[in-house]
Amino acid sequence: MSTAGARPRLLVLRALGLGDLLTGIPALRALRRHHPGHELVLAAPGRLAPVVAATGCVDRLLVTDATGRRVPGELHWTGPAPALAVDLHGCSEESLRPLRALEPRRLIGYAAPEAGGARWRANEHERDRWCRLLRCHGIPADPADLLIRRPAVRSPAPGAVVLHPGADAGARRWPAARFATVARELRRAGRPVVVTAGAREADLAHEVATLAGLPPGSVIGGAADVPFETLAALVAEASAVVAGDTGLSHLATALGTASVTLFGPVSPRLWGPPADGRHRILWRPDHPGDDRPGDAHGEDPDPRLLRIGPDDVLSELRALRLREGGR
Repeated sequence: MSTAGARPRLLVLRALGLGDLLTGIPALRALRRHHPGHELVLAAPGRLAPVVAATGCVDRLLVTDATGRRVPGELHWTGPAPALAVDLHGCSEESLRPLRALEPRRLIGYAAPEAGGARWRANEHERDRWCRLLRCHGIPADPADLLIRRPAVRSPAPGAVVLHPGADAGARRWPAARFATVARELRRAGRPVVVTAGAREADLAHEVATLAGLPPGSVIGGAADVPFETLAALVAEASAVVAGDTGLSHLATALGTASVTLFGPVSPRLWGPPADGRHRILWRPDHPGDDRPGDAHGEDPDPRLLRIGPDDVLSELRALRLREGGR
């Protein structure tokens, strides 16, 4: 097949989860603006296809097949080598290797010898980290450029407070009984509440709903992940989202929805939302200024997460309601 006249291609590797993709949007947007004539191809898991489309800055998804957070061993690339390949996945030769194997004309990544003076900083916020890498290569990037389009479909529960008790590791799961206390108090105050669940989280979500005395139909998802358009609509039209440091909290940030995020074991300094009135942060470190990360993949809730009580969450939600004029 002839490639004469074909657009040059820009390949980005970020084969991680929902929250990772959403925090990578500012860097993706920067690459899109700086290379308007390129086809921007993102190497990421196929399950993120609807999210990738919602970013509005990716032309094509190159589906990766690595499990979990592992680096893909190879990328199933066809055609001419990329004009530019960018590693937004990691900081080692491991994540550069599948890009380097494609022999791109130019390669950007923290582990690349030609890194342009960029050095990995362990205590840097995720959005800032990737934007700084691009700026070191002469590509302007704004970490605050992270909003995505609102979905065209309607929410199944407009105006509800959305509670998301799940997380992919026990270290980031606030106890179900505490979520239930929050839900019960919100209902007592006349606020509609729904509980969301990803695949294999149905038992947890129903436990929260049962303990809180929520009406039937209050749990959304569980048998499988909620389809992204439905989930995005639910979050976009929510009065607030309460979640741990998970993909759903990052979705609230990307849609500009008020949120209360419970942090532990990882500090909000590394993964927190922008510092504006729509997003409230709960973080209880061992001492002021302690930002050391715990085991993000541990089985038991992080002690700093357990220092957060239901009254803390309800207080932050009251502050959000005041900001919203009593809605």
